[in-house]
Amino acid sequence: MTHTHQYELMVIINPEIDERQVPTTLDKFLAVITNDGGSIDSVDVWGKRRLAYEIQKKNEGIYAVVNFTSTSDAAQELDRQLKLNEQIMRTKVLRAEEAIAMVASEAKRSEEKAARKAAAPARARRTETADAKA
Repeated sequence: MTHTHQYELMVIINPEIDERQVPTTLDKFLAVITNDGGSIDSVDVWGKRRLAYEIQKKNEGIYAVVNFTSTSDAAQELDRQLKLNEQIMRTKVLRAEEAIAMVASEAKRSEEKAARKAAAPARARRTETADAKA
């Protein structure tokens, strides 16, 4: 018996295609999953967003997130086919538990950074007080 897992696919698509075509464009690739007996749980098109850095000489991309359940072989094949297509600028397939762990660790890092920032003025005041006493 083959094991299925839940996955999250993040994809950045060339901004020159019509956003209304994104679900249809993705469906062609997602057939790899459904033909293998997997299921597409959700397709969330975020729309055009500014990129953090230029990809293929472009500053924008159309972001989409797809949650699906499939075998690891089908997920790898989906990733391979997406990477071969010139309309797809970036792709990342993660097991759902990996995606959750990444979000959790990022949130923890943000909390720690905020705590350090909040503590910085208090440290500065303590230093100023010590300097004044000396």
